[in-house]
Amino acid sequence: MIRKLRVKLILASMLSLLLVLTIIFGVVGVLNYRKILADADSILAILEENDGNFPVGEHLKDDFFLSDDLPKGDRRSSPELPYESRYFSVFLTEDGTIVSVNTGKIAAVDTQTAIEYAQSVFGDGPSRGFVGDYRYTIYTSEHEVHIIFLDYGREMGSFRTFLVTGASVGLIGLLAVLLLLIVLSGRIVKPFSENYEKQKQFITDAGHELKTPLTIIDADAEVLEMDIGENEWLHDIKSQTKRLTQLTNSLILLSRMEEQPQVEKIEFPISDLAEEVLETFQALAKTHNKMISGQIEPMLSMTGDEKAIRQLITILLDNAVKYSDDRGEIELSLKKQKNMIHLGVFNTVESISREDLMHLFDRFYRADKSHNSQTGGYGLGLSIASAIVNTHKGKITASTQDGKSLLIMVTFPMS
Repeated sequence: MIRKLRVKLILASMLSLLLVLTIIFGVVGVLNYRKILADADSILAILEENDGNFPVGEHLKDDFFLSDDLPKGDRRSSPELPYESRYFSVFLTEDGTIVSVNTGKIAAVDTQTAIEYAQSVFGDGPSRGFVGDYRYTIYTSEHEVHIIFLDYGREMGSFRTFLVTGASVGLIGLLAVLLLLIVLSGRIVKPFSENYEKQKQFITDAGHELKTPLTIIDADAEVLEMDIGENEWLHDIKSQTKRLTQLTNSLILLSRMEEQPQVEKIEFPISDLAEEVLETFQALAKTHNKMISGQIEPMLSMTGDEKAIRQLITILLDNAVKYSDDRGEIELSLKKQKNMIHLGVFNTVESISREDLMHLFDRFYRADKSHNSQTGGYGLGLSIASAIVNTHKGKITASTQDGKSLLIMVTFPMS
């Protein structure tokens, strides 16, 4: 249990950190990308206003995008912008015939390549976009389609480097935090671990201490019965002593099982075991006017503690008989699927809620409160069953399809 608590703590912390880093990195990345697009589109807007060229002379100084209104250091505010930018343009007729190509401001693209780029974006596509690392804009002027391409490879390369660097730093940070959590989580859960161990030790010690006085009380009741004969008071004493002894034994057993000791595991025929336990409940079910049956796949074997698995099946069937409705149906199923053994106990009930399912394996919890005095249970059976399953590295679940039935399914690995 403490190990699971540490794992959950580490997972919750790592998922929270990953979510925060993802949000921060995502927001910064989106804002950075939008800034790149805005800068590229503003430069293309200048080129569009001047038919594929930058303004020169006094017109350059008076242009809005190169004015003093822009922040200092903004690339668009630099008079070097026309000399730093690499671009080319293609003019076409409305039917796609090439009118002219201007590649004088770029060395990496020749006329044929420029035409191929233009033809790839000409048509019903968006008026702005990217072709590789070239940002383009499409507009119509005097019955001609003008397509201007701006080389933004340097900026996009920097953006991609930012993404890779950010992801790498984030991953290294996550690994560093994971190592710290692995080291520190032991100290964090140590108080809970100590309290849990003390609780288990108290239950074990108290159980053993209670056994002696309970045995003495039962023996004294037997002696009194021999002296004065049977009466209802002695019967109640013996009955309640028996119940307390069973409760004490169940608590001690549960405490031991939750420690998940190294049990001696051997291969045994679980199909034969299930048939045998099912047969012992036939008479009990019949006396309570309940129908019990089995769907058991023959010749199945598993490796584990045969005594514990017998107790597990007994607990599940006993629980089904106790809490099934009048003239209810009970079915024990056992089958193999892939490399797993599936053991299930189904029974009809008067009613069961989703909330009950969440607490069925809790100590002292009983869904059917109205029958507590009739069944004589303590709400420990399914807790013990869960501990047995965990000891065998299995999984136990409870489900209902209609609120009128209960299916407890246990899954074990074959080895």
